Amino acid sequence: MYLLGMTGQNILATIIGLVAYYLQFTILIPAIIVSTIVAAAKIWNAFNDPIMGTIVDKTRTKWGKCRPYLLFAPGPILLTTVMCFSNFGFYDSSAGFFGGRNLLIVFWAVISYLLWEAAFTVGDVPVWGITALMTEDDKDRAKLLSFSRIAAAAGGGMALLTVQPTALALGKKFAAFFPATAKVSSEAAGERMGFIAAAIIFGFAGCALFQLTGIFVRERIPASKEKHTLKENFGLMWTNKPFRQILLSGVLGSPRKMLSVAVIPLVTYCYANKDSKAIVFYMALLGGGMFAGQIAAVYSAPKLIRYFSKKNIYNCSQLFGVGIFISLFALYAAAPTKVTEPFYLAACVLLFIAGGASNAFTEVLQSFMIADAVDYEEHKNGIRPDGAFFSGLTFIGKLCSGIAVIISGIAYTLSGFTGDKVEEVNAFIANGGIFRLAPQYHKYLMVFFFLVSVLPAIGGILAVIPTWKYSLSDKEHSRILAELNTRRHSDDA
Repeated sequence: MYLLGMTGQNILATIIGLVAYYLQFTILIPAIIVSTIVAAAKIWNAFNDPIMGTIVDKTRTKWGKCRPYLLFAPGPILLTTVMCFSNFGFYDSSAGFFGGRNLLIVFWAVISYLLWEAAFTVGDVPVWGITALMTEDDKDRAKLLSFSRIAAAAGGGMALLTVQPTALALGKKFAAFFPATAKVSSEAAGERMGFIAAAIIFGFAGCALFQLTGIFVRERIPASKEKHTLKENFGLMWTNKPFRQILLSGVLGSPRKMLSVAVIPLVTYCYANKDSKAIVFYMALLGGGMFAGQIAAVYSAPKLIRYFSKKNIYNCSQLFGVGIFISLFALYAAAPTKVTEPFYLAACVLLFIAGGASNAFTEVLQSFMIADAVDYEEHKNGIRPDGAFFSGLTFIGKLCSGIAVIISGIAYTLSGFTGDKVEEVNAFIANGGIFRLAPQYHKYLMVFFFLVSVLPAIGGILAVIPTWKYSLSDKEHSRILAELNTRRHSDDA
C-alpha cells in the first residue's frame, strides 16, 4: 500500500510538472515569467519543507507523527492540481503585462501554483519521513527506499507517457466546440480544455492511490520524546556533518534536473512535432528508456551497497552521468536534423537509459545516506529528527527543480523561443511544417538538447565536491545502528 501511494503521489507530481509547459506553450505566458513563477514557488516551498519537517517531528497522535498528514493531504492536492490548469484564457503579448486579462492570468498562475506546492509539502515530507519509522532493520529499510523509488518512477513514467498526449488528443476533440476568433484559434482553445480535462482525470487517479498510504501504513518505531523548534532543527541539520554534505551535494548538482525539466518540450517539438500519437511513441522510447534505467538502478542499489560503499556508488554514478550527458550533446551535434532516424534514435535511447540510471542512483543513495544521518543523530544526541532530515530530501528536489526551471526560462528567453515566437512555431506545425527540419528554428533545437545534456553534465561535476570525502562510512554506520537497536530493546524491556 505504501508503494501504491508513492505511485499515486508521483502521478500528481508529474501532472503538475506539465504546468510550466502548459503556461508557456499552450496559453503563451512569456518564458521568463513562467520560469520565475515555477522557480519562485518551488524554492519558497523548498524552504518550507524544514518547517513541515519540524511540525511532523512535534506531532504526537494515536496514528503516529507522519500518518495523520498522509490521511488528509491527498484531497487538497487534487483540488489545487486542477486549479493550476483552470486559468482565465490566453496571454496576449501584444497587450503588455497589464493589458487585457494578462495580469489576472499571471496572478492566478502564481496563486494556484503556490497553493499546490503548499498542499503537496504537507504530504511529501511525511511520505518520505515515515520510511524511517516503518522498520528498524537496515536491510529492510534499504529495500523499502529502493522499491519506493521504483514505485515513484512507475507513477511518474506512466503520467509522463500519457497525460500530455491525452491532453493533446482531447484538445483536438474539443477544438470542434470552439470557433476561432481573431486572437485564439480553435486548436489552441481545444488544447487548453484538453489539459484541464486530463488534469481532472489523472489527478483523481493519483489522489486515490496516494490516499492508500495514509489508510494502511503503520509506524513501528516510536518517536523520540524530545521536541525541537525550527531553529533547533536547522542547527541539527547543519551540525550533522553527513547530512550537511548530502544537502550541499544535492544543491550543487541541481543542473542534473534539467533532464526531467526539459524532456517534455524536447520530445514534443524536436521529435514528435506536436503530434499526440508521435509523442506517445517517442516518450515511450526516450522517457521509457529513462524509466528503464531508473528501475535498473533502484533495483540494483541495495545489492551494490553490500559490496561497495554508499559514498563510492554515489560519487561514481555522478561522474558516470557526466560522460553520458556529454555524449548526448555530441550525438545531436553530429546530425541535428536526423535525430529521428533509426541509428541516431537508438543511440539516443541508450544514452537516456544510462542517464536515467545515473540520476536514479544519485537519488536512491541520497535516501540511504539521509536515513543513515538520522541514525547518526540519534546515536550522538538521542534525537531522531526523521521529519526534519527527510524534509531535506524534498528540499533538495524542489530547490533543484526550481533552479533548473529558472535556467530553462533564461535559455528560452535568450534564444527568443517565447511568447509570439512560440505561437508562430505552433502555427507553423499546425500548417504541416516540421520543426526540426526548418532552418529558421535550428537554434531552438540546439537549446533543447543543450538543456538536457551539457547542463546536467556540469551538475554531475559539481555534485561530487562535497561528498568526495564523505564523513560517515558504512562500517561506522553499522556499528551505530547495532548500538541503537540494543538501546531500544533494552528500553522496551
